[in-house]
Amino acid sequence: MAAMKPRQAKVARKTRETRIAVSLKLDGKGSSSVRTGIPFFDHMLTLFAKHAVVDLKLRCAGDLEVDAHHTVEDCGLALGQAFTTALGDKKGIRRYGAGFQPDGGDDASSPGARRGRRGYEAYVPMDECLARCVIDFGGRPHLVWRGLDKFSQKISNAEKNQDMSSAFRFGLAREFFQAFANEARCNLHLELLYGDEPHHIVEALFKAFARAVDAACQRDPRIAGRLPSTKGKL
Repeated sequence: MAAMKPRQAKVARKTRETRIAVSLKLDGKGSSSVRTGIPFFDHMLTLFAKHAVVDLKLRCAGDLEVDAHHTVEDCGLALGQAFTTALGDKKGIRRYGAGFQPDGGDDASSPGARRGRRGYEAYVPMDECLARCVIDFGGRPHLVWRGLDKFSQKISNAEKNQDMSSAFRFGLAREFFQAFANEARCNLHLELLYGDEPHHIVEALFKAFARAVDAACQRDPRIAGRLPSTKGKL
């Protein structure tokens, strides 16, 4: 079989608030190098790359003296742009990231088969938490964010000093995912089914997101060279 074209992208984004450089390789090994100035956010993007099995290099210099919002949102925008570029015309991809692959869906030439994967599920547990993510790279940007209503976006001073996951807060996570959905032009559903500890909740959400992205971006040998759509365009 002829070698498949590498699916990769480089994005540079510069505003008065942030300067970002992203290098993305979709068919990677899960390696990453991330520096945003927000250690907890670095941790989330690092584990995203690991569990989405993409290679990611991201650098961001943002106005953290103002707050973390601009940095987190703009990184979501830049990463979404990188996925749009790397996916190209989207021919041959599975498109949806949830549920299981059908038995025998992989052949020896597919990246999924080389990693020994037989199925995908976008539920991820993290101790007492359970998160779910479903994604569709169908060209229609939309974010659904459910199950976190009881968690206030306002964090008390005591909680801010507890650890970086509390300072990061759920509102910032939502801004990242909204920005990604907008620029990757994907339909992204994230839901916390249950959980308590802030660090566990955000980590479970990012890991579920990673698993769903991995599933959706996989090449499906049954539709090689064709779009997974009846419209003829995604």
